[in-house]
Amino acid sequence: MSRADRLALAGDLEREGYLADDGLLTAIHLARRLGLPLLLEGEPGVGKTDVAAVLARVLHREFIRLQCYEGLDASHALYEWDYPKQLLHLRLAEVEGRRTEGLFDDQFLLQRPLLRALRAEGGVVLLIDEIDRADSEFEAFLLEFLSDFQVTIPEVGTVRAVVPPVVILTSNRTRELHDALKRRCLYHWIPYPDADRERAIIRAKAPDLDERSAARLIDAVNAVRDLAPVKRPGIAESIAWARGVQLLSDEGCDWFEAMRRSLGLLVKYEEDIVLVEAHREEVFAGS
Repeated sequence: MSRADRLALAGDLEREGYLADDGLLTAIHLARRLGLPLLLEGEPGVGKTDVAAVLARVLHREFIRLQCYEGLDASHALYEWDYPKQLLHLRLAEVEGRRTEGLFDDQFLLQRPLLRALRAEGGVVLLIDEIDRADSEFEAFLLEFLSDFQVTIPEVGTVRAVVPPVVILTSNRTRELHDALKRRCLYHWIPYPDADRERAIIRAKAPDLDERSAARLIDAVNAVRDLAPVKRPGIAESIAWARGVQLLSDEGCDWFEAMRRSLGLLVKYEEDIVLVEAHREEVFAGS
């Protein structure tokens, strides 16, 4: 990836509010040039989902999201037949005394995210979000789609992509994904950002926050992460906390007190709030 390409992609993403490091920029570049799905893993809240949404805006493509969950199957991810409409078609044919034809025409086909992504004439960015929440069987179902950007519908045949979609898969690594799925993707792990980059992200998302306040807040966030809470706060929580602290501060609240009162924007478990309170001097040392 040339320096000019890297700077251009970084600038495009930054204009849409996403600050990416060199590793992620290279992963996006390679995935696009090689026509591969991009599998992003990392802790919750580090910005995996946002990559797809921002990339869709940068590429001026439709954004399609498939949210994964336990029990997800083809009827929810790929297609489903409109059975009530088919039944009405059958009854109408009987009343009119004609042969029943075309029960599996497009008019009866309900397109779900994967099929919509294949048939979109302008191309899309498809997000398959939290693939680790789906069952192993769904992973196996995805293999044909990820390999050749095509699927087989028994009543229709093979449907190939009109324009190959840009596919982003995300995983919080709640379970290990199968090697067969990983082989079809370019893999990238998104870590927590370093303090400088997270401070830049906070400033971009909470522009009313001055440099010193942003630095104090990020120091506190990293101190909380170092306490090994039940759930380490991600960037999304840092941004929400920054906005909450700024709001309370603007309303006249002392900065330290604003941080304490809005702690529920940063940590999401009672045990973590108790933990932070027990280490308040360490967490808010610079505040």
